[in-house]
Amino acid sequence: MERKITHDIRSVNDFHKAAGLEAPHHPLVSLVDYSKVQYQTTTNKVCWVQNFYSIGLKRNLEEKFGYGQQEYDFDQGLMSFIAPSQVVSFEVIEGAEQHKSGWILCIHPDFIWNTPLAKNIKRYDFFGYAINEALFLSKREEDLIINIMQNIEQEYNSSIDTFTQNIIIAQLEVLLNYSERFYQRQFITRNKNSQQILIKLDEVLSAYFNNESLLESGLPSVKFIAAQLNSSPNYLSSLLKTLTGQNTRQHIQNKVIERAKEKLSTTDDTISEIAYELGFKHSQSFSKLFMSKTKQSPSEFRASFN
Repeated sequence: MERKITHDIRSVNDFHKAAGLEAPHHPLVSLVDYSKVQYQTTTNKVCWVQNFYSIGLKRNLEEKFGYGQQEYDFDQGLMSFIAPSQVVSFEVIEGAEQHKSGWILCIHPDFIWNTPLAKNIKRYDFFGYAINEALFLSKREEDLIINIMQNIEQEYNSSIDTFTQNIIIAQLEVLLNYSERFYQRQFITRNKNSQQILIKLDEVLSAYFNNESLLESGLPSVKFIAAQLNSSPNYLSSLLKTLTGQNTRQHIQNKVIERAKEKLSTTDDTISEIAYELGFKHSQSFSKLFMSKTKQSPSEFRASFN
């Protein structure tokens, strides 16, 4: 069995060494021609933890690429996004380097430190294990991304001055915003997968509210529901927001109201009993949620059926 070697890639310079490249022009940012990457390893199974962000635009990729504990789908994709402290693995296939092309943009967190992007970059959910598919680009979209990368390359290869950081960060923000737009488009166009997610979500919520332990466990958390769907909380909420206009918490609340209406219209349980059965510690919290969702109090809703 081929041995897997784990590398600790702490800096952009470390990555250049591991990839068989010359030292970067800037210690904190680098744009790499992917066709020139020759990973320096004695085994075909490589694994590393990197301490910087990387954005890959790769073509003709034959290697099997792993991200976290799952395989990253490059079958129909071009772009990948990796954040610091995340595990990357891949299998080097002999001869594959003759065909591959593209770019890898590396950004160390120190490069964006003390800028608005340092905080804002965390809102881009595609920098996470939850999205295990690469971003597919149309020819027009690919040309647009390449143009932005070329702008970064031009600045990267210029003499470093007081404007270098701001100009590169501005281009990086444009690239990330376009990438988010294209990912949203990719989610929307995958109707079958999207429908399966919504069906699975309804099944998970129904199973939870049918469980007798609801009295003890309380209302389901966004974190719990996301785990049941093998997703991260932020990613699931973003996806649901794109598909339905509502995030995960709102879907949970909708299920609560659905069950509450059923109990209010078909049982003689008191409102306090219903609130408790639905996982609320205080009936006032239940009544407040019900009012916000239906514009009626639980008592008014029940009265409409009598």
